[in-house]
Amino acid sequence: MAQNNTQNVVITGASSGIGEALAKHYAKSGAQLGLIARRADFLLRLQAEIMAMGAPKPFIYDLDVRDRSALKHAASDFVTRFGAPDIVIANAGVSRGTLTEIEDDLTAFQDVFDINVMGTVNTFHAFLGAMQHAKNGTLVGIASVAGFRGIPGSSAYSASKAAAIKYCESLRVELRGTGVSVVTICPGYIRTPMTAVNTFKMPFLIDADDAAARFARSIAARTSFTVIPWNMGIAARVLRMVPNWLYDRVFSHMPRKPR
Repeated sequence: MAQNNTQNVVITGASSGIGEALAKHYAKSGAQLGLIARRADFLLRLQAEIMAMGAPKPFIYDLDVRDRSALKHAASDFVTRFGAPDIVIANAGVSRGTLTEIEDDLTAFQDVFDINVMGTVNTFHAFLGAMQHAKNGTLVGIASVAGFRGIPGSSAYSASKAAAIKYCESLRVELRGTGVSVVTICPGYIRTPMTAVNTFKMPFLIDADDAAARFARSIAARTSFTVIPWNMGIAARVLRMVPNWLYDRVFSHMPRKPR
């Protein structure tokens, strides 16, 4: 079992981008990590890098967050070894350009919803029982400012992140008083492989390591809802108040995410 002063931290989508940056951030503080992602080779590389830092050996689970059975098995293994997690970060997500009229994009719609929404539900479900029993812990849903308003060309992604925001809000209220908190983080543009394909200007872009440090501060404070970086939060909230006729006129001409 982990020592009392050691945080148990589970991260999905840990093989690259924000997930990898979060893993390295928590490793520096000596956290016992459970890292979940689909790419075993990337997880093994990250495991080796973290151990080279002198941090505890992360336990890695190569699985798809759409696979409820595999997630429950991984959760059982981690809890048996180290006890209930102090932090579970549902970070796994995909972003794809989608158009409703393109039949081939229907599969992309399904994948985006299954990973971004049900992947979060599956992750929290797998660990929540142990955390409720311990009456402690924080569930972290990584949503996006894209969930504030529908972005043309990214309808699947925007809708999935809007759903993730409302799911986490509902769960937060359900768990009030249990000792388990729910934190929703909405990133703006973070420099990761996911955003590398974007051909348009990304305002307030920050590096993944910077984002991870900011995420960790919000998680430690158990901030119920936050947008990172803060200036993107102001822009997104203003955008949410823009009347539909003006939003439609402006954003109909904006560059779209490649399909």
